[in-house]
Amino acid sequence: MTRLRIPLAVFVFIVVFFSFRNSTQAGFADPGQTTFEKRCTGCHSLDKNKEGPRLRGIYGRHSASVSDFGYSAALKKANLLWNDDSLNKWLKDPESLAPDNDMAFHVSDPKEREDIIAYLKSQSPK
Repeated sequence: MTRLRIPLAVFVFIVVFFSFRNSTQAGFADPGQTTFEKRCTGCHSLDKNKEGPRLRGIYGRHSASVSDFGYSAALKKANLLWNDDSLNKWLKDPESLAPDNDMAFHVSDPKEREDIIAYLKSQSPK
């Protein structure tokens, strides 16, 4: 039986190549998804209600429209259409759009808001 001999340099190349490829692919993760997971999933999920309502499909939807979630009176009254502008204002300062709502959290970094909005948009019907 003959043994296949792989020179050490070829072996090292293969290991480094696949390690680099995997780390490069990980580096292309959606920044919006990463930011959403970091900043929003404490209270929200895409597909189930938690402390906050589920968010899949929020882009283009009216505020307080998830039928099986108990919204604050302020948000029910706000009558917002979730789009780039309204989501940006909401994430920056929820009180400015619906005073006395239940969301005390805000995202002060404009880039993080932009990334979150792009991700939510990608998770909504076209």
